[in-house]
Amino acid sequence: MDEVLFDEILGEIFTRLPSSSSSFSSLPSFESVPLVSKRWLRLYRATKTSMSLQFSPHDGSVITLLPSILRNRPSLSSLSLCFPVTIKTTITNPICSYNEYHTSFNDELISIISSCCFNLRDFSFLFGPISSSSLLPLSTSLSLTSLSIKLWKQQNSDFTWIALFSSLKELSIDVHTRDPSSSGSNTNPEVVELGLESVSLSGIQSDDDGVNWLWKSCRKLKKLKLKRCGSIGETEFLGLCLMNVEEIELITCRSVVDVVLLKVTEICESLKSLLIHDGGSKDGLVHFMNNATCFDTLERLDLRLPMDLTDDHLVSLATNFKSLSSIRLTSGTFVSGLSLKMLALSFSSSLEELSLLSCNAIERERGLLATLGQHLRRLRKLDLTRNEWLFDKEVVSMLASCNGLVELNLRDCKHLTDAVLVALNKHCVKLKTLDIVGCRLMGPGDVEAFVMNSSQWLKKLVVEKNQTTEATLNLASSKLIETVVFPSLVW
Repeated sequence: MDEVLFDEILGEIFTRLPSSSSSFSSLPSFESVPLVSKRWLRLYRATKTSMSLQFSPHDGSVITLLPSILRNRPSLSSLSLCFPVTIKTTITNPICSYNEYHTSFNDELISIISSCCFNLRDFSFLFGPISSSSLLPLSTSLSLTSLSIKLWKQQNSDFTWIALFSSLKELSIDVHTRDPSSSGSNTNPEVVELGLESVSLSGIQSDDDGVNWLWKSCRKLKKLKLKRCGSIGETEFLGLCLMNVEEIELITCRSVVDVVLLKVTEICESLKSLLIHDGGSKDGLVHFMNNATCFDTLERLDLRLPMDLTDDHLVSLATNFKSLSSIRLTSGTFVSGLSLKMLALSFSSSLEELSLLSCNAIERERGLLATLGQHLRRLRKLDLTRNEWLFDKEVVSMLASCNGLVELNLRDCKHLTDAVLVALNKHCVKLKTLDIVGCRLMGPGDVEAFVMNSSQWLKKLVVEKNQTTEATLNLASSKLIETVVFPSLVW
């Protein structure tokens, strides 16, 4: 008992010491920690389960320091290695990039991890593209359940190495082009049954035939994400893994959206979430909305299709689907208020989250938000980000009906004033989270008054530096409100 109490006292002392500037740890440096606290440091590190490391590819000291960092954390189950955000990682020349990213350096990093992290389950290696052969040490020493990597593409890309990770449930692969002279792979690999439930693929192109093996081997898939893909292999093989899929994301995949949606329409009877960003198809989307087998199961729809989304799509959506609880529409250039009203009327009893980002209709048509609010009485989350020409009267009239809101995002709504904040305190007393970054007409006095009059439900406030003062921060802290302060933007 005395030993446990001693550790707790050391922990309290430790939290009051200045943090280290080391890029490898947020812990205080040894210089600032009394000798007696080094024992606490060992205890703390020994129980740490998650860590993210950022470092430069030109920092040779990483190879020397990394083993001791990892060995001091034997309980580590989640590890992420990546570049600092200030380092550009775009690959332009395949052959030059191969040398630039120091493949041998990456292989050595993975070798260190496989020999030091025996309890690792979740591994993200986004430091640079690697070859599939460099992953072999991980498959023999660790039982990973989640793996996220950037992978060099070989001729006739081979995905059969995935079978070596027998415990893998989540897989994310970003394929990068490499010297086309690289060796090919087995053109007729044996199909196995993988335990994968979530697969994310980026950069798959028409010569990546190995993806067919992956589709044939994934029969337990629940989530599929495709990003920047120009091909998905043979459509019939893709259909084999879609039977039980509940979530699908298609991002910048214009050339394959139609064929994927066609298979989803035919096969996915239990689809709950669909996201399509930056590359859709008017015909493919209409076909899905009129013929899908998931009319009763789809709950979340997220579309960012500025030129491909029309009123016809929303009318079909309102007519056919029954259970939508979340709708996110971004940059709906050709969507009118009429179709939005139909959506609100159709989903008045189920919709809990609505996002209308950069939506011309709500800026253009006066009274539209008020009408939506009158129908959507169950709305809990509302996002009106980047509607620069939205004015107080429109938002206030909607808030008067949506008194169940718990989350509101008004980021970059530049013409809104403190009248909205007053309306929030009056009508939305259950509000927990508010984002007003970029609302330049809401000054520090307005924000302070809002915090002072806020209800006990408010837990998080996201603002800019010039919207708040020390007094406001102290007041928020006394009311247990988390305040996230962004640097002030130049207007």
